[in-house]
Amino acid sequence: MTQQQIEKDKFKIVGGNHEATEKLADKSVSFWKEVFLRFSHNKMAIIGIIILIIVILMAIFVPMLSQYKSSDQLGVYNAPPSAQFWFGTDDLGRDIFVRIWEGARISLFIGIAAAIIDLIIGVIWGSISGLAGGRVDNIMMRIADVLTAVPYLLVVIVLLVVMQPGLFPMIIALSITGWINMARIVRGEVLSIKNQEYVLAARTLGASTGHLIIKHLVPNALGAILVTMTLTIPSAIFTESFLSYLGLGVPAPTASWGTMASDGNKAIANAPWRLIFPAVFISLTIFAFNAVGDGLRDALDPKLRK
Repeated sequence: MTQQQIEKDKFKIVGGNHEATEKLADKSVSFWKEVFLRFSHNKMAIIGIIILIIVILMAIFVPMLSQYKSSDQLGVYNAPPSAQFWFGTDDLGRDIFVRIWEGARISLFIGIAAAIIDLIIGVIWGSISGLAGGRVDNIMMRIADVLTAVPYLLVVIVLLVVMQPGLFPMIIALSITGWINMARIVRGEVLSIKNQEYVLAARTLGASTGHLIIKHLVPNALGAILVTMTLTIPSAIFTESFLSYLGLGVPAPTASWGTMASDGNKAIANAPWRLIFPAVFISLTIFAFNAVGDGLRDALDPKLRK
């Protein structure tokens, strides 16, 4: 056997379609497509997505399509779940099923609105701090450290007492120090990116700070930003529910899961369903957001998988 024959045999493709193999090798998978593929294989994250879709759709359509309003007093007091009232009624004769989905609107709106405000403030603060560096970075992060030193719940409770409980005061109170975690994460991402060649080249060409942040730094930190925001929403929902449970949240007769749980706790001996249903939906929604956030984090960085 000649050397030429040996070389040919050694590099011969055994089995399969040679042209198909070459086409497969030529196909490049984008970063976000790869993230999507990894995310789609995370069963818990997919379950979380399904739960969130159901909760959001029910929150949108149930109050619109129901024959009852959340404030209607139907004259049937503390009725257990039945074919007429799926989740029963409360002590004022209101349909708990409708109030659960009306409350979902309030709780989701507060959680998402607070997360968006945290996103805006945190991204701006963290980007400027990380990009500026030096004394500016030191001063900005010391301010964040001082705000972090004050207990989060204490700040929120004091602000709500001063501003009076309500929907928008709740959102503002949750956002006063809630942006700090986002700012720290964005700053860390910016510090690792700002000395890359493309950022230095843009600076050399005279790009402004705003241009660098919007065009280069934020897009490359988008993964960390998305994960942080996804995990911020359930934290805000839990805090709102807890404060509403204490009577510092959205005032009656507006329904929220926290106020419903507070009312239900008073009747737990005789009408336990009044506490069970809001507690279940608070837990399910928080679980769903956390599952999606964890799945997104693992998809963005497979090295974090256990």
